Amino acid sequence: MAWLVLLGALLCMSRVGVGSLGTEGFLPSMPHNCPYKCVCAADLLSCAGLGLQDVPAALPAAAADLDLSHNALQRLRPGWLAPLSRLRALRLGHNELDVLGRGVFTNASALRLLDLSSNALRALGRHDLDGLGALERLLLFNNRLAHLDVHAFRGLGALSRLYLGCNELSSFSFDHLHGLGTTHLRTLDLSSNRLGRIPVAHLAALPAFLKNGLYLHNNPLPCDCRLYHLLRRWQQRGLSAVSDFAREYMCLAFKVPASRVRFFEHSRIFQNCSTALARGLERPEEQLHVQMGRSLTLRCNTSAPAVRVAWVSPQHELLVAPGSQDGSISVLADGSLAISNVQPQHEGVFVCLASGPRLHHNQTHEYNVSVHFPHPEPEAFNTGFTTLLGCAVGLVLVLLYLFAPPCPGCRRCYRRTCRCRCWPRAPSPLRELSAQSSVLSTTPPDVPSRKASVHKHVVFLEP
Repeated sequence: MAWLVLLGALLCMSRVGVGSLGTEGFLPSMPHNCPYKCVCAADLLSCAGLGLQDVPAALPAAAADLDLSHNALQRLRPGWLAPLSRLRALRLGHNELDVLGRGVFTNASALRLLDLSSNALRALGRHDLDGLGALERLLLFNNRLAHLDVHAFRGLGALSRLYLGCNELSSFSFDHLHGLGTTHLRTLDLSSNRLGRIPVAHLAALPAFLKNGLYLHNNPLPCDCRLYHLLRRWQQRGLSAVSDFAREYMCLAFKVPASRVRFFEHSRIFQNCSTALARGLERPEEQLHVQMGRSLTLRCNTSAPAVRVAWVSPQHELLVAPGSQDGSISVLADGSLAISNVQPQHEGVFVCLASGPRLHHNQTHEYNVSVHFPHPEPEAFNTGFTTLLGCAVGLVLVLLYLFAPPCPGCRRCYRRTCRCRCWPRAPSPLRELSAQSSVLSTTPPDVPSRKASVHKHVVFLEP
């Protein structure tokens, strides 16, 4: 009986031990406040592809990247992002959102990326994007957007990339970009819309860095001569937004939807366009050539006094006072840009952005800076000059040799017009023998005839 009691006690102890080991050692503990069926990993929260019709009520406060894409969300309640103070990226693509509403993003002041692509949005109101002051990338492509409020993007001062392609926009205000500033904006995708009217003057006034990221292909553009010359010039300058999609730029030849022709392949439509229309469309870049190591000062020349002045470097860095991050470029108090030691990285287009009550908000002035290496100093010993001098001396010597030959022996030179100068030389044995034989000869040396005389005596000398 005692052994049965002991065995039961051992079994209870083993059961308690196994249970505690399973709950603490083998079963993984769920992260704190992680929604059902979602994946929580450190600061990542993914609830993608779960068929959700509403946002989970409890969201972990540590989430910095929230993925709610590929669900069936139709509405976003105001203030739903209040617990997520660390949120940096929000992915809401491939849902059924048809309207946003005021106060949806009021607590997302640190958000950098917002993906609203592939939804059913039809319009953007004035306050739909309030609270996104730090937003850098906004994805709105593949919706049904047909209307944008005049100030829809007013509070997005840090936005650099805006994707509005594959929508139903029939117009877009390039004059004020619907409240969007051009200081940081680098990419504006308006491709595959219904844009039929584009103000050419407003396009030409955009900064150079935004022209390089302005996508207008797959739109029913008008076959306008001024627009053709402007886009043609952008293509010749190598702007990637035009050159990469040159075949997809269409225009309506006779304002009929079925008469679409390619902008850059049917030049006969534009052969009657006068080149005078292209003059004055764009303010040409001011060309500057600077030697490396020199100093350079660029002034923001505007039509009226500016309240704020900012610059954009060739590396797309926004330059405000005091200057660049590496300290090589300074922005002075009057808005001028100064470079004390020009280097190759300073080559490219500098764009001045001026703003003020009497100025257009995106009035710009562009400088195209070319940096050249210093010319080498002339060598102390110029080989080219010495070679030329040697050739001249050789030519003089050849002429002297041809027209003033030296006196051979002691003959009369130039038919007795000049006297031969024979420098005394040491007599050789052969000359001594010839001199002795000439003394013994009876024939005078100056007789012109060289025939042998009959009275000639021959004298033999012993060696």
